[in-house]
This record gives sequence, structure tokens and C-alpha cells, in this order.
Amino acid sequence: MADKIIAVAAGHEITEKEFNEFLTRIPAQQQQYVKTAEGRQQALIQYANYFLFEKLGEEKGYDTTEEFQEILAGARRDLLSQYALTQAVKDITASLEECRSYYEQNPSQFQTGGQAKAHHILTDTKEASLAALEEIKDGKSFEDVAKEKSTCPSSAKGGDLGSFGRGQMVKEFDEAVFNDPEIGQIMGPVKTQFGWHLIRVDELTPAGTAPFENVAEQIGQKLVQDKQNKVYMAERARLIEKFGLEFR
Repeated sequence: MADKIIAVAAGHEITEKEFNEFLTRIPAQQQQYVKTAEGRQQALIQYANYFLFEKLGEEKGYDTTEEFQEILAGARRDLLSQYALTQAVKDITASLEECRSYYEQNPSQFQTGGQAKAHHILTDTKEASLAALEEIKDGKSFEDVAKEKSTCPSSAKGGDLGSFGRGQMVKEFDEAVFNDPEIGQIMGPVKTQFGWHLIRVDELTPAGTAPFENVAEQIGQKLVQDKQNKVYMAERARLIEKFGLEFR
């Protein structure tokens, strides 16, 4: 099936395949826009303009000027050197066995801090905190009391603080949450620089080593990059020896 022609600019037939390849070179921050009908049309206009203004350059004879030839030589050098480097490293991969070996030999790199999920009620005084605790003991839900009594913005979500890691909260709060709490039980009042807290820890994941499956991709990327750098340095040394390099 012939490639569909979607525009003709200055005699050049722009095919759908050619245009789609052009779209892949558009900056990442614009990719979402060119996926829309409006964005795609604007990109096609931009691409067609290249051929129109190429003709303007030929009409004016700009392509024969010394300045243009210098620009062209510089662009060729940049593109060819980048292409050559890409070709040199494009087939480099990291096997699953290599990744697992690196993981086993470098356990300290994959340590994870403790993570917790908790709710809290923040009040200005200890008396207010104790009063809020009595309401919960009398049968009111922690979340409802948080919405009514807590001075923290999390009150809108019933005191839900979401997930956070060890060391992210102030010292007193952090110690209450991570130093062997009873999951689901209310602690407090706990005093911090912000006031008095009632805290309920809902989930607690202790510090440990991240599972291999969670970091395998990250390790693979590192190993590939390390191999590519090694190839780059070796190839650079060979080229210097063959063609020379000196700084003056």
C-alpha cells in the first residue's frame, strides 16, 4: 500500500510516514499538543514551511554563500558525530543475570527507609486534644473529630496524612509513628512545635531492602549507561591515538 501523500509544498510531496517521523523529533513538552487535531495541523504547516522557505533560500542564493557553507559544515559535523556515537552504543544491553548480580553485590544501594500511613488531629492545647480523645472514646469516629476539631489542613480529609517516610515529620511526631506503634490505636496527646497531636498509625512498613523486581529496571539503566560510557571512552582514546588531539 502506497504511503499516503498529505500535502505538497513547493513541489515536494509530504507523505504520512515522513511527517510522522518529523513529529518524533518535536520536543517532549510539545508532544501532547501535536497529538491533538489542532496541534497536528499546526505541525504540518510548520513542516511544509521548511520546503517553502528552502526555495526562498535557493532563490536568494543563500545556499552558495560562505556563511551558509560554514553553518552546513558545522551541522554536518554535529549530526555525524552524534550519529556515529549512537551507532557505537545502540546495541548495548544489560542481561537480567547482570542486573541480579549487581543487586546482590551492592545491597547498601537499595535500602529503603520506613514508610507509614497515618491520621492525626492537631489542636492548640493539650486540653483540647484530650477533649477530642474523649469524643472518640465516646464513639465518634476519628475522621469526624478531625474534621471538626483539627487545626491542620488535613482536617478536610479526616486527618489523613497519606504516606510519608521516616524523617519527613518533626522529631516527636516521627518517633511516635515509627518507634513500634500499635497499628490502628490512638496515640497522644503528642506535643510538637505545631501543637498537640492525636495520632493513629494505619500502616507501617519497616526499613529494609527494596525487592529486586522493584529496582531491576533502574539497575539495568545504570549498567547500560556504564557500558556505554566505557565504550565511549575506549573509542575516544582510539580516535585520539589515530587522528590526534592537543590543546593549546
